[in-house]
Amino acid sequence: MKKIISTTLFVLFFSCISMFAQEKIDGIYYELDPNNQTATLSLGPKGKSNKIKGHFNIPEKVEYEGKEYVVTGIWHGLYDCKSLTSVTIPNSVTYIGDYAFWNCESLTSVTIPNSVTSIGGWAFNGCYSLTSVTIPNSVTSIGNYAFQMCN
Repeated sequence: MKKIISTTLFVLFFSCISMFAQEKIDGIYYELDPNNQTATLSLGPKGKSNKIKGHFNIPEKVEYEGKEYVVTGIWHGLYDCKSLTSVTIPNSVTYIGDYAFWNCESLTSVTIPNSVTSIGGWAFNGCYSLTSVTIPNSVTSIGNYAFQMCN
């Protein structure tokens, strides 16, 4: 009986892990959810950051192996991009996760679209140059220290 339970838990654990594939598309890391055809901007393997400079347009959709994925979130995706100065977030994004723009010290302004409902903890922490943020009424949740150490 213990062996059956152990085997079942093992299979369930690893099936949950493999639900999301992490892929690099056009030089940017995303977690892809094949069940919902969605993508989340994320860190690369072993915490590797996307190193983006200047302005970055987050795409509304990305394509991988002939399938189209809608970009719905940013999770650690632009973490520590010290040379990122501005970003355009598409209306497909519904959440900005924890540490999404953490330590992007050259980021000066962000306009958050009406589609976003939550901003995670530490999301913009350490964005020393950030002087202008437009937060729409659609945002109902802002995590701890989301804008700490911003101008």
